[in-house]
Amino acid sequence: MANNNDNISPQHWSKIEGLDRIIDALYSSDHPIRIVGGAVRDTLVGGHVHDIDLATPLLPDIVMQKLNDAGVKTIATGLQHGTITAISNSNSFEVTTLRKDTETDGRHAIVEFCDNWLEDAQRRDFTMNALYADPITGEIFDYFGGFEDLRNQRVKFIGHAHDRIEEDHLRILRYFRFLARFENVEIDVDSLEACAALSKRQMTLARERISDELIKICSVLNPYRAISTAYENGIFQSFLPEIQPHNIDNLKRLIQREQNYNIAPSALRRLAVLLPNDGKVLDKIASRLKFSNIMRKSLTSRAHKDILETDAIRKLAFLIGIDAALDIILIYGDANLEAMIDQLKNWDIPKFELKGGTLIERGLPAGPIVSETLQEIRQIWMDAGFPDQEALNALIDRVISEKLAD
Repeated sequence: MANNNDNISPQHWSKIEGLDRIIDALYSSDHPIRIVGGAVRDTLVGGHVHDIDLATPLLPDIVMQKLNDAGVKTIATGLQHGTITAISNSNSFEVTTLRKDTETDGRHAIVEFCDNWLEDAQRRDFTMNALYADPITGEIFDYFGGFEDLRNQRVKFIGHAHDRIEEDHLRILRYFRFLARFENVEIDVDSLEACAALSKRQMTLARERISDELIKICSVLNPYRAISTAYENGIFQSFLPEIQPHNIDNLKRLIQREQNYNIAPSALRRLAVLLPNDGKVLDKIASRLKFSNIMRKSLTSRAHKDILETDAIRKLAFLIGIDAALDIILIYGDANLEAMIDQLKNWDIPKFELKGGTLIERGLPAGPIVSETLQEIRQIWMDAGFPDQEALNALIDRVISEKLAD
């Protein structure tokens, strides 16, 4: 069903470099190509469009041939599912042949190509994600009332929520990610009940898929309501049983602090506040969720047991980085919060470039004493507030003299 009253101006698509070459190569009156999903949804709400996905009734080999003939580079990224990545003007676009599911197991789907737009729409998750737009005319094609749901900030599964989740269990977390994107979201009771009833199905998913969706949820401007609703309905229990009621309260406080001090959201910061303040526990959780080594170290660095003091904040930032120190302040700081944040604003972490060889050149004998002296000088330098090179040189001379005197 087309909604002609809410077309998207074709001028909008003309601003996207490289898209015109793909449209020229694949569009015809008999076989129109349409922009689909997130690009249509986000354009309608005035949001930033990150990726452009297109749908076509043309089979994948014909798509590749037509694009290659037009000088557009193609990559068969998901050929068994009909998806081709087209590189045009250095931008990437996914072009997928219309398809319908013939078999699903909650993790993977076997598809069959078709030329029916309704059948293609029926295999999608939410009504707002089954919106198509003609890039030439701007006409919107809405098969399940997705435009009205989007207008009312209502996240609703296509058809029966239970069936959509059984097709792909990740749709549970995707449901809460879309809830998190809207401020005045209208919660669909059937959708929520289906997510709660099938929450344990998430354990069949690859942990990487779970962690990726979790990070996306924590990245939105204010995910509090979505996360608290998910927690209340047992959505996290199967893979994050460590979350407790006080963690949800702490998330609310954290988001308020971010807003008060105009600090950009951080998925890692939000995830850290939801979990125990224990480095060993955080490391186990990061391992369970298959985080990269960098993410794993970053998460564990957010654990902090000591009392935060204003004059020690820069030392903390020197040791673990400004981002991690700021997160610890926002999560655990109480008194002097603003003063601690001010300590890190526009502060460049100084470099401690003293090497053992320099100490030996200045008269310190080689051996274990060199490493011990380096650490001692570094600590005194930090305690003194990171003085300049001249002061550091004086410190080095003094400590070496004391060592030699002993």
